[in-house]
Parts: sequence; C-alpha cells; structure tokens
Amino acid sequence: MFTGIILAIGKIVVIESYKGDCRLKIDTGALSLTDCALGDSIAVDGVCLTAVELGSNYFYADVSNETLSCTTLAKLKSGSPVNLELALTPSTRIGGHIVSGHVDGIGQVIDKTADARSIRFKLQAPDLIAKYIAEKGSICINGISLTVNKVNGSVFDVNIVPHTLQKTTLHNAVIGTAVNLEVDVLARYTERLLHNQANSPTHNSHLTEDLLHRSGFF
Repeated sequence: MFTGIILAIGKIVVIESYKGDCRLKIDTGALSLTDCALGDSIAVDGVCLTAVELGSNYFYADVSNETLSCTTLAKLKSGSPVNLELALTPSTRIGGHIVSGHVDGIGQVIDKTADARSIRFKLQAPDLIAKYIAEKGSICINGISLTVNKVNGSVFDVNIVPHTLQKTTLHNAVIGTAVNLEVDVLARYTERLLHNQANSPTHNSHLTEDLLHRSGFF
C-alpha cells in the first residue's frame, strides 16, 4: 500500500525485453533504498512493482505482460523520468489517500491551463472507470494523490500546486500525455458490496445506495 505522496523522481536506465514482458533498471535519484529489501514493493508512476535486485541508488523490477498491457509502463524508454514512492510502513504519515498501486486504466491529458500559481489539468478517463471518479474525491495519477475538482462524464479536472509540479513528473505533462489512473479503493468496494446485496435478496443488510448518498459517498 502507498499514500500517493511522491518521494522522488527517478529515471529508467535500462529496459531488458523478453518474450512479451520486460525487466526495468530504475535509477532512484534522491530516494534512499537503505531500508529496502529484496521483494519490497516500490510504486513507479503509480504501478506497484517488486524489487528483484537492489543497489545503492537503483533497483530492478520485472514487469509482466499484464502490467504492460494496462499501464503506461509500456511507453517508457531509457531516460524516461518516473515518480517513485516506497511502500507504507506503520509509522508513515498518510498525507494523501490509501493507494494500492494497481492501475485501473490509462487516462489522457486533454487540456492544461494556468490557474494563478497552479496548473489546472483536464483529463479524459476510460468510460469503464469514470463512474468511480467523484467531485472532491481522491484519484491517483501516475502515483500522485490528487483531489478531483470537477467531473463531467468521463472528463475530470485536477489542480496541481507549484510544489507538486516541481516534485513530480507532471511538469513534463502536455496535452496528449498518457497517465496511469487508480480510483479510490473505497468506490470500488462500495460498488461490489451493493452488487452482492442486489443479487442476494435474502441478505438483510443496512447498507443501501440511499444511505450512501445521504452519507456523502456519491
């Protein structure tokens, strides 16, 4: 699990291609790996990867065909910058929201405008996950925990403050840039609970869609 607070910008050093998948060597930049061990999870642009080899300032991770097919990792090249975050520990401040590192879909930047000292991004989300994106709710973009400003169908806005622009790869994003999206895990599990309840008429549950609406979840 992660918080969506980026710790450093790293870069892809080597991409070793195999039969349909690959292994990445990632330079971690300012991110210290002193308390990491083999098998630890590290989020790369919001994708949870397992460290299979560690150095003082780099790690290797295998990327499956499944991950390549549903994230932007397939678009990476040697030298590409990436957002990095280490997994949660019991003492970590949760400054963002709970992030699993399991990408739900690929979105695209469709507009970028100045808003005082911030930049307002407008993004297009895949139709299948747009229903999970709520105004003033949380969303993870390339591993960054952000608040949704507005939603219009499958299009949503986020406001990026100067600190986030400086400390993440979003300063490189332009119209047309593809990004990894992970919706708030609460929305996914809420839908699952409602689905199970609807298909189990004998199950007596006090969780209803009306209750969730009144409680501010929609």
